[in-house]
Amino acid sequence: MTKYLVTGSTGFIGNRLLGLLKTINCDVRLLARSKVDNYETVVCNLGKDRIPKHTLESIDTVFHLAGFAHDMQDPSEVKHLYHAVNVEATVELARLAVISGVKRFVFVSSVKAGGSPLSERCASEGDQGDPEGVYGKSKREAELKLLKIGKESGMHISIIRPSLVYGPNVKGNLKLMLAGIKKGWFPPLPETGNRRSMIHVDDLVRAIFLVAEDNRANGEIFIATDGKPYSSREIYSAMCNIVGRSVPKWSIPKFLFNMIAIISLKIRYKVDKLLGDECYSSKGLEALGFKAQRTLKEMNETDF
Repeated sequence: MTKYLVTGSTGFIGNRLLGLLKTINCDVRLLARSKVDNYETVVCNLGKDRIPKHTLESIDTVFHLAGFAHDMQDPSEVKHLYHAVNVEATVELARLAVISGVKRFVFVSSVKAGGSPLSERCASEGDQGDPEGVYGKSKREAELKLLKIGKESGMHISIIRPSLVYGPNVKGNLKLMLAGIKKGWFPPLPETGNRRSMIHVDDLVRAIFLVAEDNRANGEIFIATDGKPYSSREIYSAMCNIVGRSVPKWSIPKFLFNMIAIISLKIRYKVDKLLGDECYSSKGLEALGFKAQRTLKEMNETDF
């Protein structure tokens, strides 16, 4: 019987991955900061504690989802945490996996590791630019070191870069946007023709499992999307339908958002996140036979 090690199991994506693993005949061990009920758990605070040597004993496949991502502090002030958790702990885990005879290792990275999105087309795995921010740089460094470990050891290593992920219990901007539309204070977004990629969390965990099992995924990086980029206006309209509000025929002109963005870099960043392009191609996954089962058309209130 296959035995899996999962890190980041208490997070948004990790929790759904555990749900998928429950549907197959397998054993699961967790690496977590505290004991998780009903699971064999190795307690370890990545980035602070050394990973116990027995963590990888009898493990066939590692799903490494744990990482240090968003923090309200200045990124420069917590740069050491990005490196300690996303790079050093990841490399330590992979090296222990090699020593323990683990066959397969999947690392959940980020599209930020590939650099800023392109404006002329959807970025693919081959469009490697300068990683975006401290977080993106830490993920890219981990990717490169993992691929080197895989090449030298022969261990199957695959890397997934998720686009914007949504689904039950998601946190962040999408949930805030839905709440604002529901309460009537979120501004009607204009149709600017921008393109944004998304993926439902259940499709993402299917992709994670796929690259672990498919030998063609060894040594490769994959971007995960549902294959259908959307404009911010389309996402806004879909959310209006979800909460039972009619889609306004009018919208706030883009030039007003641009004027507001002049106030500060922080506001500029938020406007860019709202109306900018973040379009990615998942042709690599599609070549393995992956096809998303959920798109914007199927989005509903249970996804938040």
